[in-house]
Amino acid sequence: MAIRSMRAADEWAASQAESNMDPEAVVGGQIRELRKMKKLTLTQLAHAAGISVGYLSQIERNQSKLPIGVLKKLSDALGVHMNWFFNGNMQAPSEERNIIVRKDRRRRLTFTGLGIVEELLSPNLAGPLELLLSTVEPGADSGEYSHDGNEAGIVITGQLDLWVDGRRFRLEEGDSFSFASTSRHRCANPGKVPAKVVWVITPPHY
Repeated sequence: MAIRSMRAADEWAASQAESNMDPEAVVGGQIRELRKMKKLTLTQLAHAAGISVGYLSQIERNQSKLPIGVLKKLSDALGVHMNWFFNGNMQAPSEERNIIVRKDRRRRLTFTGLGIVEELLSPNLAGPLELLLSTVEPGADSGEYSHDGNEAGIVITGQLDLWVDGRRFRLEEGDSFSFASTSRHRCANPGKVPAKVVWVITPPHY
């Protein structure tokens, strides 16, 4: 299932790049299309993900915030990895495809209503780690969640508030961090300019 999901994500990403669709408008539509493809009703998927039917309906119509933790629950309920929802130009030269990621070919995932954009810096998610560049807009908040593995990162620009198991840390440009991903964690931008953060996560989370 994982291999099929990754392959489908690549094919979807290529088709979205060709149609020049707004990445933020795509996630809800992808959830709806995948749900219908799996012949699940709104009620069935909402129940499996532990959210209300009304909330799921709003997510599918891009009318409500979609925190990372909720997308993870929906991904699990739909039987795909979160990389399904990455969009971007996947047309890299064959000799570069599994080694190099050009800046104009990064796969992107925009979390609807959150003001957070993730760019995949790793060429793929087949290895033992993933490298991400997060852009967190002023006031944006990821919400709290946890998952298997470990992660570390460094703040490239701006400020970042990071919570790990209820402890809050204010990070400035150049500050770095590391923690077990099984800890409940959350990040937010308390500043007035976008924060850019490079994350290393192992094993790959998306």
